[in-house]
Amino acid sequence: MADMANEESDAQPGKTILSLFSGILGGALITLALVAAAVWFTTGIGLLRLMGVVQDGHVLISVDQPTVVRQIQKLQRLETVSYTMDKIISGERDNPIFPKFLVSDRLLLVVHGEVIAGVDLAKLQASDVVISDRKVSVRLPKAEILVTRLDNEKTRVYSRDTGLFSSPDPNLETQVRQEAERQLQQAALQDGILKSADENARNSVQSILNGLGFQQIAFR
Repeated sequence: MADMANEESDAQPGKTILSLFSGILGGALITLALVAAAVWFTTGIGLLRLMGVVQDGHVLISVDQPTVVRQIQKLQRLETVSYTMDKIISGERDNPIFPKFLVSDRLLLVVHGEVIAGVDLAKLQASDVVISDRKVSVRLPKAEILVTRLDNEKTRVYSRDTGLFSSPDPNLETQVRQEAERQLQQAALQDGILKSADENARNSVQSILNGLGFQQIAFR
């Protein structure tokens, strides 16, 4: 009898530990299930709206207009074309009364500049996107010059000549630089930089729309 009592006494702590472990495991599983349910409730519905349902082995995407507008607007200022130019620009100050060799200031500037064009997709409005089943029509903002700048490391004064009785005009170089930017931008426009920017922007947006599952995409 004493031996049986001792065996029961030895088995009791083991049962207690097993029961405690089972309780902890059960609580953890219940907590995990609740967290999973909360995550699904907050994100699963939105995921279903975006991804749709699986039918015949294919994912059918269901995307509403606000979602499409947000996805395009995320691109913001889409820089699509970079145009560079090297050129020598001249500037001169003289006096109509006195000869140039007496009173004049002439400067030659070697210019290296860049023009960047693109589309500011942050300007896209909800009315610019029309969705019909698997078709979407988009009116993108017009391409524009986003940046015109001179590379200061590669832009330098090539030569400067002043008259016998004149000193260098401190504003002349600034004015020549401004003229260089104007000519750089004009050259880029003549070479069709805006047309290229429009085409590249459409290609970028089309890739996004294809990824969202649209089968027919039109730009207007």
